[in-house]
Amino acid sequence: MIKSSLIDIIAKKNPQINHQDVEKMVNLLLEEMTKALANGGRVEIRGFGAFSVRKRSARLARAPLAQKVISIKEKMVPFFRSGKNLKERLNPPESST
Repeated sequence: MIKSSLIDIIAKKNPQINHQDVEKMVNLLLEEMTKALANGGRVEIRGFGAFSVRKRSARLARAPLAQKVISIKEKMVPFFRSGKNLKERLNPPESST
C-alpha cells in the first residue's frame, strides 16, 4: 500500500471528512513521527508496533563493481518492532481439527 491509497481508504470510510483534510492529517502524522525519531525518540502505537532509532556501526564493505573495499560511516537507522496484535493478525493460530 502506498500513502495515496491509505488516504483514499480513510477518506472513503469517513465521508464526513473531506479528502484534502485526510491528506493533511496523514501528512501531519507522518511528519510528527519523523520529528520524534529524528530527535532520538520512540513512537509507539499500541497493538501495532513501535518505531525507534538504532545506531549502525561503521564498517568496511566491498563495492562489487569496483572491486574495492570501502568504508561506511556510522549512521542512525529506523527500526520497527511489531506489536502483539499485528503479529497475531499476520500469524493466526491454526485450528486443531
